[in-house]
Amino acid sequence: MITCCIFDLDGVIVDTAKYHYLAWAALARELGFEFTPEQGEATKGVSRMASLDIVLRAGGLEERFTPEEKERLAAEKNARYLEYIGRMTADEVLPGVLPFLQELKARGVKVVLGSASKNAGVILDRCGLRPLFDHIVDGTLVSKAKPDPEVFAKGAELAGEAPAACVVFEDAAAGIEAATRAGMRSVGVGGSPLLCKATMQLPTFEGFTLEMLRNQID
Repeated sequence: MITCCIFDLDGVIVDTAKYHYLAWAALARELGFEFTPEQGEATKGVSRMASLDIVLRAGGLEERFTPEEKERLAAEKNARYLEYIGRMTADEVLPGVLPFLQELKARGVKVVLGSASKNAGVILDRCGLRPLFDHIVDGTLVSKAKPDPEVFAKGAELAGEAPAACVVFEDAAAGIEAATRAGMRSVGVGGSPLLCKATMQLPTFEGFTLEMLRNQID
C-alpha cells in the first residue's frame, strides 16, 4: 500500500531545470566556453557543487580552480538562479501536478519533497505549494547527492513511513537510482528513455490519479 509520495522538485513539480541551465550556461560563457543543453542534462538531480564540476569538465577547466574559487563560482551561479526563480508564479507549476497533490492530501497520503536544491523552499513559496507538503527535505538537510539515497531515506524517516510504502517521482536517472537504493518504487516523469529503470513512467501528470498509481504499482 502506498502511504507516502516523495517528489523531486526540478522538472517534476516545476520546470526550474531551465533556470539552472541558463545560469550554468551564463557562467560557462564567462569562463570562455559554451555549455550546451545536452551537456546540461547531466546536472539534473545532482548537487550544486557536483553540477559545477560537470560544467568545468565540459570546458576542460576541472583542474584550474581551488576549492575556494569553486565556492565563489557556485555562489555566482546561484545568485543568477535566484534572480530567475524570484520571478516565478503559480503558473509555472507543471500541468496536472496541483490536482494530484491535492488528491494525495485529501486521501491521507503523506506528501514529501526530496530535492538537492537549497532553494526549494523559495520555489514552493513563490508557487504557493508549501501547504501541500508534509515535509521538505532539501540541500540544507542532506549532504550526499543523488544517486545516494540519503534525501529519500530522510524523507521517509520524517514522514514515519517504511521505504517499501514510499513512491518517488523523479525526472533524472540519478534520482531513479537513488530511489531504488533507498528501497522505494519510482515513477519516471517526462518520458525520457534515461528513466527506463523506473518502476513506471509518466509522460505528464495531466489526468493522473492516486487510483491509477496504485493500479500500476501496488
